[in-house]
Order: sequence, then C-alpha cells, then structure tokens
Amino acid sequence: MNTNKLFQMQKALDSYIERHHQLENDDLFDRKLLALLVEIGELANETRCFKFWSVKPAAETEVILEEFVDGVHFILSLGIECGFDDMESILPGTSTETEATRQLLAIYDSVQKFRNSRSRDSYLELFQGYIKLAQLLGLNDTQIEQAYIAKNEVNYQRQRSGY
Repeated sequence: MNTNKLFQMQKALDSYIERHHQLENDDLFDRKLLALLVEIGELANETRCFKFWSVKPAAETEVILEEFVDGVHFILSLGIECGFDDMESILPGTSTETEATRQLLAIYDSVQKFRNSRSRDSYLELFQGYIKLAQLLGLNDTQIEQAYIAKNEVNYQRQRSGY
C-alpha cells in the first residue's frame, strides 16, 4: 500500500473540507478522533465478530472493506494533523491477537493512548494495529488502497452535493 500517496490524497480532501466549511483555524483533533471511534464501531458491527448471540454472518467483504477504509481516512487525517504524514508505508503491528474482537479492543485502547500523547510512536501503534486488523479480516493492501481511492472520490462528490 502506497501510504505516501494516501496521505497526499487525504491532505487534499481535508483541505477541501476545511475550506468548504470554513474550518481552517479550528482544532479538529478531538472531532476526528471521535469520528474514528465511530467508524471503528461501524466496522465492528459489520464484521459481527463480537455478536456471540447471533448466527447471522458477517457482511459481504465489500461492505467490511468500505467500513475499514472509512477508518483509514480518519487515521490518515489525524496523522496529517499531527505532522506524521511522512510515513511511506505502514506494516502490520506486532500484536499477537488472532481474533478481530480483541484486535478491535486493542485499537480502541490505541486511540485513547494516541489522544493522550499525540506522539509519533502512539500514532504508529494505532495505524499498525489497524493494519493488523485488516489482515485478521482477510483484507490486503491492494484492496485497501483501491477502496480508499474510490471512497476518497465519493467523499469529494458528497462535499460537492451538500452532504
């Protein structure tokens, strides 16, 4: 996955949104963090990995991929906000988790750790943990990059149409 390319695309989208909504001077860090947490929850809901009480299967891979990529948008945006957009590639973290439920919980923890520290190390831990989740969900770098590019364009279209 060409992380540098995704950072550049996200930077352009963020700038567009901030100009369009007159947010250039606003601190959006906490709002972006909350948005990320919401997206992670939506992803968890589609995977159904925690729904021990239900026999309904997970959503189609395309739906899970789209939800995953929504989280990537906010992770990239947070990295840009903190000046960490110079990372050329992100490898999966060293987490030993083998199930999505536990990895999702670890990601929630990473989000809070990043919120408290705003450090490069905690950001990297968050991003790597998210990529590890992709592996656990059966998603690969090519799928993620292609889905990100497609969703980025959808996000521009939404902005242009008054979303």
